[in-house]
Amino acid sequence: MTSKTFSLNPYLIFNGNCETAFLHYSKVFDLPITQISRFGEMPSNPEKQLSQTDANKIMHICIPLENGTTLMGSDTNADSEKTSVGNNISISINAISQAQADQFFDLLSENGNIKMPIQKTFWNAYFGMLTDQFGINWMINFDF
Repeated sequence: MTSKTFSLNPYLIFNGNCETAFLHYSKVFDLPITQISRFGEMPSNPEKQLSQTDANKIMHICIPLENGTTLMGSDTNADSEKTSVGNNISISINAISQAQADQFFDLLSENGNIKMPIQKTFWNAYFGMLTDQFGINWMINFDF
């Protein structure tokens, strides 16, 4: 693989207290939360109605850190497994092209478990999630 710029960022998963945690991290690092989205903001799906509790949970939140990385997080909801130590963090790769995202996804998913196939999303990104053969959780993202 040729040297191409991409970034790796920690992605923390919570069982309903993501917003509280990120308010704390914002205070710890003295940096602002720059993005916050809730599950209730997703396009509605008549086959899967969100409870009011799940609708208010955090789907995605960000604090850009001064070193060029971003601390990101979300809550679990009724459609996802509860987190525990070991599965409460993923490494998020922000690729510089769709081809690079595909390459990372294909290679990391070899002998692993695909949680969400890489695909275009409603938030205008090309995104997929997997657990590699070594038990590490990955999120692959390319913003259009």
